Amino acid sequence: MSLKKYSGSCHCGAVRYEADLDLSAGTGRCNCSFCRKVRNWSIIVKPESFRLLSGEDSLNFYEFNTKSSKHHFCRNCGVRTFSKGYIEEIGGAFISVAISTLDNADLNELIEAPVWYADGLNNNWHNQSVEIRHL
Repeated sequence: MSLKKYSGSCHCGAVRYEADLDLSAGTGRCNCSFCRKVRNWSIIVKPESFRLLSGEDSLNFYEFNTKSSKHHFCRNCGVRTFSKGYIEEIGGAFISVAISTLDNADLNELIEAPVWYADGLNNNWHNQSVEIRHL
C-alpha cells in the first residue's frame, strides 16, 4: 500500500480538494447508464481520506435511481470532481474521486493503476462486465 496526497480541481479552479489515495490498490470504471455517459474513471476512498479545500459554494450535485450517491460537479465549468455516498455492499460511506481531476498524478501512476470494470448496468457489482472496450 502506497498512500500519496493528491491535489485535484475542476477546470476553472473554483473547486479544489486533496485526497490520500493509493492508485496501485485499484481504480474503477462501470458500465451503468451514468458512468457510461460521463466516461467515469474513479477511485473510492473513505470520507476521512478526502478534504474539500475550496469551492463548496460552487458545487452542485446530481442524484438518480436509489439516490445512494451525490455526483458533485462545479456549477461554473461543469466538471464532475467527486461523488459522495453510502452503499453498504462496498463498506458504507465513501467518496469516489474522478481520476481525471487529479492535478499531480504522474502519467506512469495512471498507466500502472489497476482498473476494475464493474457490471453496474446489471447490479452485478462483484463481477466484471463482459464487454469493456467501450468504457
